[in-house]
Amino acid sequence: MKASGPEDSPVIAAVEDIFFSAMIESAARNAGIAVTTAVDSSQLNDLLDSTIPRLIILDLNSKACAPLEAVPRIKADPRLAGVPVIGFLSHVQIDLEKAAMAAGCDRVLPRSAFVRTLPKILTLGAE
Repeated sequence: MKASGPEDSPVIAAVEDIFFSAMIESAARNAGIAVTTAVDSSQLNDLLDSTIPRLIILDLNSKACAPLEAVPRIKADPRLAGVPVIGFLSHVQIDLEKAAMAAGCDRVLPRSAFVRTLPKILTLGAE
């Protein structure tokens, strides 16, 4: 029996925007990676309580997922502290980028860079 490792863990995407959710799910499917999407903070919290993901992707513009409140919780949880957290936002949102980094995001990308590098991003948790 094979031991469970990061490559077996899902990606959690806290994204309420259907366009980005579909894009992430499609890229993950193409890479053979499981992805679970949370559309609000309650779903995100339930997922974080029940699994240790390989990667957490946050739409920093999501009001329903409350990403700036989620990141400190993730980083304070010993089970989740080592999980990479990547946020994406509009390239003009400099203050939000600074706030996300201060909250503990490992990386914050403009939407265009996020979309361009999504296949590589999805493999982060397996490295």
